[in-house]
Amino acid sequence: MRSNLRTVIIGVGNAYSGDDAAGLVAAQRLREVASDRAVILTETGDPARLIEAWKGADTAVIIDAMRSNTRPGAIRRLDAGAQQIPRDLLRYSTHRFGVADAIELARAVNALPSHVIIYGIEGRHFQAGAGLSLEVEKAVGRVVELVLGELQTEA
Repeated sequence: MRSNLRTVIIGVGNAYSGDDAAGLVAAQRLREVASDRAVILTETGDPARLIEAWKGADTAVIIDAMRSNTRPGAIRRLDAGAQQIPRDLLRYSTHRFGVADAIELARAVNALPSHVIIYGIEGRHFQAGAGLSLEVEKAVGRVVELVLGELQTEA
């Protein structure tokens, strides 16, 4: 980690693929209001980079777009310590491997933080060049509030 803060928040996504940017936008918003309480980073979802990003943290909060055939803008909170993360849930990225793969790899080599929370936001569209859909834009705001709540309970 890059400081003595013990929580890292990682927004995952692709800024040029519509709703896949949800995690990046959430991280940018959190950086504006919570950079004194957590290290806040953005990543593409590459497992090696994710494992390096949360190295040394006690808690990692990951925010990413998901595709699970529920309504666009739906939010799903997953606790990687309590459950295995479905591989296909957070796989809508340009990489062959995704967040779930990074978590299971880190678990296998004992490189997973004590607490890993994932917020998945159901996307509507993932077309190149598109911005966030209205549903995902609203969900990003809600996830920012939820993550801020998580930071409060840690304090």
